[in-house]
Amino acid sequence: MDKGRSNETPGGRLPSRAASLAPSRGTHMRGKIGRIAGAGGVGLAMKLHRLVMVVVWLCAGAAAATGAEPEATLRVGTSGDYAPFSVSHEDGYRGFDIAVAKAFAAERELRIEWVPFEWPKLRADLLAGRFDVAMSGVTVRPERSLAGSFSIPVAASGAVALVPEDGPHQTLEQLDAPSVRIAVNQGGHLERVTRARFPAARVVAIPDNAAVPEALSRGDVHAVVSDDLEAPHWERQVPGLRRLGPFTRDTKAYLVAADRRDVAGNLDAWLLEREADGTLQRLRSEHLGRPAAEPPAAPLPALIRSMQERLALMPAVAEAKRGSGTAVRAPAQEERVIEAAQSASWAAAAVAGLPVPDAEGVRRLFLAQMAAARGIQESTLAGEPRPGTPDASLEELRSALARIGIRVAGLLPYLPFELDPDATRARIDAGLAVPGLTDEHRAAITAALVDLASAPRSEP
Repeated sequence: MDKGRSNETPGGRLPSRAASLAPSRGTHMRGKIGRIAGAGGVGLAMKLHRLVMVVVWLCAGAAAATGAEPEATLRVGTSGDYAPFSVSHEDGYRGFDIAVAKAFAAERELRIEWVPFEWPKLRADLLAGRFDVAMSGVTVRPERSLAGSFSIPVAASGAVALVPEDGPHQTLEQLDAPSVRIAVNQGGHLERVTRARFPAARVVAIPDNAAVPEALSRGDVHAVVSDDLEAPHWERQVPGLRRLGPFTRDTKAYLVAADRRDVAGNLDAWLLEREADGTLQRLRSEHLGRPAAEPPAAPLPALIRSMQERLALMPAVAEAKRGSGTAVRAPAQEERVIEAAQSASWAAAAVAGLPVPDAEGVRRLFLAQMAAARGIQESTLAGEPRPGTPDASLEELRSALARIGIRVAGLLPYLPFELDPDATRARIDAGLAVPGLTDEHRAAITAALVDLASAPRSEP
């Protein structure tokens, strides 16, 4: 097991900026309550909700004031078969996500308990509580958002096909034929995208990811599907390959158990700090072979990808509403979402010691997101049910959306004080890609985000 040390509070749960609050937490909280009670223009329900949110954000570190014994173990699920993120060796695991986990644990004084998982069982193992967080090159997908809480993103990748240079299939279109056999790792994101991209081909799903390139080397299949981060490792194993693609744009993040919000909040805060100080870029260069062109764990990219994750659940929300006869528009639910977002952004600023985003600006941003969400739902309901849409109840979906919404709101205090409208729109156009999302929706989200960044901020 791996051990490390830092100045964090017991339980390893607080962001390092918040750790300094622990010695005077009682005084700090009494002052906070007084300021809430005396705040003007905010209803009693909002005051109480904000207070509860602060308590939730800080509760994991409250033991510092009481001398409670910390829980010092972080159970990390990892596959050990996915280079360059997690590879099993005789002396343990290696890879980018392994290095990130060790660095996080070292700073938070946590022991790591490595828990191996198989890709087809990832979701079930997380729901069963076998580990606190999966760190193994996990791709953000809607059905996984239902099972847990993704961290802010740490890497980007794209699916690619690898074929022999002297083989008969030299384009992606040529691979989509009944006579073609394509091997891919069973049960993961890549199996889904392979079946979607090559519906006519025979897909050979192999449980052991390491055996996938071996099938190509033996000539058992005509192609294999990997991603552009793993592909170089396979190309070294099997010389003479041509890479086709990428044909997807995917995000890697860490999947935290839904009931471990303490872990999720602490990990996100740490990732923001380590992106800012260059640690994550150094680890990407070392393990992924290149730094990210745009650091994904920086506040604005992380915010856009979190909004994308939220909108990607809207087809499933539409189907749940279709099945239950629920109206697309739910004004009371939307107001609850906005109130929670305002409270979460306020609480996140208080914990980090940052200025508080303008409450009305937060409202406008979430209204723009909800208008986009309704547009996607209406587009979905106008057609037949889409294959591959996660089957979930409206209650399950709203729980997942609430978790994502808290993350979106928690990133708002970290935004710069000014955003270039054209550059922000370009990022929104590239980052928000969901069927049914219109240019008008993207423009409205861009405008609300730019206005929020430049709006006056107050002290927490």
